[in-house]
Amino acid sequence: MSKVEIYDTTLRDGSQGEGISFSIQDKLLICKKLDELGVDFIEGGYPLSNPKDAGFFQEARSLQLRQARLVAFGMTRRKGVNPDQDVGLNALRDAQTPYVTIVGKTWDLHATQVLDVSLQENIDMIAQSVAYLTRLGRKVIYDAEHFFDGVQANPEYGLQTIAAAAEAGAVLVCLCDTNGGSLPEQVAQWVAAARRKVAAPIGIHPHNDSGLAVANALAAVQAGAEQVQGTINGFGERCGNVDITTVIANLRLKLGYECLLPNSLEHLTETARYVYEVANLNLVNNQPYVGASAFAHKGGMHVHAVSKTTRSYEHVAPEAVGNTRRILVSELSGVSNIAATAGRKFNIEKDRTVLKQVLDQVSQLEAQGYQFEAAEGSFELILRRQIGRYRKFFDLHHYRCAVSRQERGQVRTKATLSLLVQGRQINASAEGDGPINALDAALRQALAPAYPGIASLHLVDYKVRVVNATAETAAKVRVVIEFRSPEGFFGTIGVSENIIEASWRALCDAVEYRLIHEQEAIAARGQ
Repeated sequence: MSKVEIYDTTLRDGSQGEGISFSIQDKLLICKKLDELGVDFIEGGYPLSNPKDAGFFQEARSLQLRQARLVAFGMTRRKGVNPDQDVGLNALRDAQTPYVTIVGKTWDLHATQVLDVSLQENIDMIAQSVAYLTRLGRKVIYDAEHFFDGVQANPEYGLQTIAAAAEAGAVLVCLCDTNGGSLPEQVAQWVAAARRKVAAPIGIHPHNDSGLAVANALAAVQAGAEQVQGTINGFGERCGNVDITTVIANLRLKLGYECLLPNSLEHLTETARYVYEVANLNLVNNQPYVGASAFAHKGGMHVHAVSKTTRSYEHVAPEAVGNTRRILVSELSGVSNIAATAGRKFNIEKDRTVLKQVLDQVSQLEAQGYQFEAAEGSFELILRRQIGRYRKFFDLHHYRCAVSRQERGQVRTKATLSLLVQGRQINASAEGDGPINALDAALRQALAPAYPGIASLHLVDYKVRVVNATAETAAKVRVVIEFRSPEGFFGTIGVSENIIEASWRALCDAVEYRLIHEQEAIAARGQ
């Protein structure tokens, strides 16, 4: 089994993606997580570019990495400057990382028109920079920027540039598809040519501007590349870098290459989602292998087949990458979806009459704008009503929300409500940051004396979507709220032309879901 090194550049190249800005603490946290995953190299940043990256390398000296080696990134010396006088190279020296990566120009266009140097001076800049850092005891990885564009334009010169780096002492030459426009066949061809030209190992650094970054990485490895450089979740400038979570899974599960630590693949999904969280970005649900929808089944025919043999509609087991299988419920579902989602829990797997009744109700509600794929709490309440296992904890008499904006821009929101709880009328009022927050506070105030378990229900996310945009401001809105409780994470949904009413319905579903589960748990303990 061949070994492929994984070189992560999330903290440097990934941070160049739109909307991404890592603090020093963010970078340290991600660095630890990548080390736990078992990547071989972590590129921490460009210490000359900004104080934050320089500060990161100072802080990172105290990290006790078990597997990964920290790498500082920089460029070849500037034109007309000796290497020992170049501030960029000396910033790499001062970062005190055992490995450094420097990027140089492969494409003659960049040498003559961007750097404004002769072709020979560009080669000298590469060779002298690598040699200088090597003499200082650093192991130098050379990134050949625009390699594939360069060798397409001037094959002889492009290959000369990487030969200069290897002869000067580079421990690995990485071929960069910087513009992301190469095809897998071209990548394989030029990786093979580079291997014939230099004795040093070859790596690949693909970008995704043509949607082929993963394919190009795999083509390069099969042509002999020994290292893949990329980012978690494909973060990066423009269309992003190659997503190394997808590359890793394909290398391990499809091609039989060795990478990461032996038992770390099952932590791939966890790591991907952790990095999304630190970056404060939403997960991409249909991301291969690690996305929430990667093993989600919605079509009734698919669910029916998966219930018999999972590989009928799954190319790998979700557990292999730490993900989970999900069965979605919608108007496209068959009774198989309902049975797979809740049949076993409520012992109705073979009761096709009940399953059909639930499916019909779901279809009717979805025609009104409901969507239950992310609202499993609301779906379970529908099912419970059908099978007689639903319990109502309160009846609403009325609620009222008042929002006032004062002269200086101060906004005050107050909610009042009246409920019938255990035969008693309860009135409550509360202020909040907005009408939903105020309603939630008033509802909790009214219910807490009778049902203290409501305190363990916590709102995690709140999403609003217009259902029928043609109605403009009179359109229906769909509110989906995600909650955390002792039962785990779950979602509820409400739909109405009034956003407050839609939110109220979702809030009420969440409260009922939490209290039903609490009461059933209490009853089970009593037995």
